[in-house]
Amino acid sequence: MARPDKASTVAELTDHFRESNAAVLTEYRGLSVAQMKSLRRTLGSTVIYAVVKNTLTKIAAKDAGVTGVDDLLAGPSAIAFVKGDAVEAAKVLRTFAKENPALVIKGGYMDGRTLSVEEVQRIADLESREVLLSKLAGVLKVKQSQAAALFAAPLAKTARALGALQAKLEADPSAAATSAPAEEAAPAAAEETAAEASAEASENTPAEASAEASENTEEVATEAPAEDATPEETTEG
Repeated sequence: MARPDKASTVAELTDHFRESNAAVLTEYRGLSVAQMKSLRRTLGSTVIYAVVKNTLTKIAAKDAGVTGVDDLLAGPSAIAFVKGDAVEAAKVLRTFAKENPALVIKGGYMDGRTLSVEEVQRIADLESREVLLSKLAGVLKVKQSQAAALFAAPLAKTARALGALQAKLEADPSAAATSAPAEEAAPAAAEETAAEASAEASENTPAEASAEASENTEEVATEAPAEDATPEETTEG
């Protein structure tokens, strides 16, 4: 590869690293051209699945401030640069690897740290962004579009912020029931989780997204208690 071409490739890979929410590194040895096309089509338009040269990718990762991936860049390498929902991308890659053993997930990079194969698998086990939005919107009794502002933070942080809420719902289904006691308790717990998600979003997103998240969080905090608050509640929702 000529030097100008190498420089162009490094610059492109650097941009992919910087612009992606996550990157999943794979080995594609043995996959046919048709299988590669099928994988790219299934991953969708928010994921760029690129066959890469290890040496140039190491340079690009360094230029992008990505550390810890050099050991994963061995053998035939292809990287899924995820610019959308990391959970959905991880699910697609895991499912495709099960159906096509020639695809091997080697690890990944997300939120400033490298991921082991097991951690990529755990991300694939998470519920998707849309499901989490629906659960939060249902508990807060607001429209999904209003709850969406609380998800400005990267998906991994969103999942962690809502982990406690999801655990409560699974352990005690009555928390989401329509009975009066459940309606009194659920908004308070959900508002607290929403406040945590909004706080994380303000630390990790651009100013506009942070302002929007803050504005909508205040709207939720003022509307939800008005519908369901008890005297004790009115006296991170």
